[in-house]
Amino acid sequence: MTQEIAEEKLKLIEGVATEIRIAVIKMLGIAGSGHSAGSLGMADVFASLYFHILNHDPKNPLWEDRDRLVLSNGHICPAQYATLSLAGYFPAEELSSLRQINSRLQGHPQRGSLPGIETTSGPLGSGLGQAIGVALAGKLDNRQWRVYCLLSDGEHNEGNHWEAVMFANKMKINNLVAIVDRNYIQIDGRTEDIMPLESLRDKYVSFGWHVLEVDGHNPYEIIGATNEARAIYEKPTVIITHTIPGKGVSFMENNYLWHGKAPNEKEEKLALEELNKKTKFTERKK
Repeated sequence: MTQEIAEEKLKLIEGVATEIRIAVIKMLGIAGSGHSAGSLGMADVFASLYFHILNHDPKNPLWEDRDRLVLSNGHICPAQYATLSLAGYFPAEELSSLRQINSRLQGHPQRGSLPGIETTSGPLGSGLGQAIGVALAGKLDNRQWRVYCLLSDGEHNEGNHWEAVMFANKMKINNLVAIVDRNYIQIDGRTEDIMPLESLRDKYVSFGWHVLEVDGHNPYEIIGATNEARAIYEKPTVIITHTIPGKGVSFMENNYLWHGKAPNEKEEKLALEELNKKTKFTERKK
């Protein structure tokens, strides 16, 4: 890894991830719908991004020199909403309005609805193209900010995603980091049964990208990979984060049926009991 990270910061990030998962379960329980598996699985990535990696300011969400985060797999927005709230972008009380009529927290994020939401997402396979456009604009303006694009593995089934992958290499978009949630599930089953992706690393290498693979539940590895990406000047970087869908709730883990399912009242109670046994987030500052 290219940078030492204080043990206290790593513990803070782990605590944030637990609070994200707790908030996600509560939000989905109230809404009665939504996506559990991916939202829980990416909590450590979101915590690492917003509480260490991203250059951002919750008090000034449109700060011109901020890093941009594009969420392509918008169905896991409950995790992003929870993280934004914990980081200070909006009050936690609003999380209970997920998927409600006239709520700012809809089932997919919409640019302009909430501070901190950079793009509108929904159609899978479109986010990387959006992120490339933002990153290219930054390069043309000689800006120093970076763009991070979160992707699901299932959306790699989309042809327009691979068009974007080719374009990013052609234009040498080195201020872009794609982060793939490699959890091996999608709504209909296991990715390798629906449309095999392996070797995903080799595919990206053949398209001219710098490829890193990390444990998506290890903040030290996640942060180290983004640090390495900053030193790559001739090509874009993709970080394949290996995650457990439903992470933190034992009866949801690695079960594709939880991809687009919310817990009922009994399941919510069981999930919260399990999560509340883990480390608590006590400091709400970066």
